[in-house]
Amino acid sequence: METEMYDVIVVGARCAGAATAQLLARAGRTVLLLDRAQFPSDTLSTHYIHQPGLARLDRWGLLGEVLATGAPLLTRFSFHAPGARLTGPAPALGSITGGCAPRRYALDHLLVQAAIRGGAEFRPRTNVVDLEWENGRVTGVRHATLQGPAILERAHLVIGADGRNSTVARLVRAPYLRQDPRLSRTYYSYWSGMPDQGLRTYGQQGTGTACVPTQDGATLIAVASSRTLPATVDGDRHRAYEQMLRQSSPELDEQLASARQEDRLYCCADQPNFFRQPHGPGWALVGDAAHTKDSINARGITDAFIQSEILVEQLDGPIEHTDQVEGALAKYALHLREEFTQAYEQALLTARLDIDRHRSHMIENQHDPAFIDRWFRSFAGIRGPTSVN
Repeated sequence: METEMYDVIVVGARCAGAATAQLLARAGRTVLLLDRAQFPSDTLSTHYIHQPGLARLDRWGLLGEVLATGAPLLTRFSFHAPGARLTGPAPALGSITGGCAPRRYALDHLLVQAAIRGGAEFRPRTNVVDLEWENGRVTGVRHATLQGPAILERAHLVIGADGRNSTVARLVRAPYLRQDPRLSRTYYSYWSGMPDQGLRTYGQQGTGTACVPTQDGATLIAVASSRTLPATVDGDRHRAYEQMLRQSSPELDEQLASARQEDRLYCCADQPNFFRQPHGPGWALVGDAAHTKDSINARGITDAFIQSEILVEQLDGPIEHTDQVEGALAKYALHLREEFTQAYEQALLTARLDIDRHRSHMIENQHDPAFIDRWFRSFAGIRGPTSVN
């Protein structure tokens, strides 16, 4: 069955896709949003949204809904390494005074609902099985559910926001512009009974631990370890996770003694680093489909929001004019490299978990408020002391 011609079909309805669909729909585009999942549902994630991401939610009118999930605004940061402790207020970005870490089943659902309110049509539990091509240009999507045959929907532009293993990227054979080795693996779970001391990170040579308060009184506690270290202890990931947690710091070890693990252990052992070609005739990629880096700095959600905004801002002309759209997508690709190359390099450096390389510098400057503020601004992706990124 064939239906109307949409302006845009967005494949993938989590942070990048739902944000893109919402912004396009608000701009007056006819948008079809597809995802293979049913919402609300969870997904692997660091959960954390940095200040530039919250600033975008604020101007989209969604920050209040995010805070209403119960995820606290994290207004205090600390970083601990042997002999060094950097602690202080989270750097402000305009009116945004901290970060926030909502659970993905809550965040993604409210983003989808915002896209629907903006005018996008949403179809969950839908798998893309193929793309439609005409004269070397993508002109639509074939998708199917468990209940019926494949359906062809046509669009002037198809956007893949379907993650690092993007089906759209595979079907268009999007080439990699850059690939770097996998550097770390991450284990995490949710704990109750932990004190809310803001966002805390602990670094040891080869490992890094983060304590991130989220909603419902839970704290996400994640451990990243270098791929040069063993992935398990005697084949047991849980033992490896618990051992690395308790080695992080005496303070954390003491707090864990009265805390309770409330969920299973989640593992993300496959963390690629790449830039893909983010556009071609009739198609574009956004979010992790276009650019993925190690989760060590928790930039995925924030960067997805930034990419979505960049893409939609470039697509400000008639969507049916293919030459104009191709020019707009070329500018989008340029902006992606300019915007994210520095953060990409920073993630690669951090993911090596070579704490000893920076430790003496941290020890020397741990009582310098200006140094601490610069450190936290770099982590948050805030470029200037007053600019709203």
